[in-house]
Amino acid sequence: MQSGMINKVAVTAANVIDSKGVNNVCPSQGAVYADKGYCDKHARIPAANHGCHLASIKKNNRIGKNKDLDKYYSSIRSPYERVFSKSNHRVRYLGIAKNQFTEFMYAIGFNLKRWVVLAEESPPKFAS
Repeated sequence: MQSGMINKVAVTAANVIDSKGVNNVCPSQGAVYADKGYCDKHARIPAANHGCHLASIKKNNRIGKNKDLDKYYSSIRSPYERVFSKSNHRVRYLGIAKNQFTEFMYAIGFNLKRWVVLAEESPPKFAS
């Protein structure tokens, strides 16, 4: 998500913890900067299987918590948090399929708005 665009969308049931859903949205390579909900083995193992480095902020009671490293991870995550701050965590429909479609359409709308902003920032270059 280098440009602030949404790349993957996944909806899970309410009784599934966030770290178990990382398998659905993990990229094929690179680093994933995540919050405290992803600092357990349910997130680490699928990320390693995808070839990703999971850079998650550790919970306060974890061994090896490094506040400076967590502050660095937070500074990297902060520009992308606006994508998730605008989303509503409540669902409108019953069933995962309908809600998955709704979130997918929301992501398309968000990406179109973001694309307009990115297009204004970098005007096309014409060869002369």
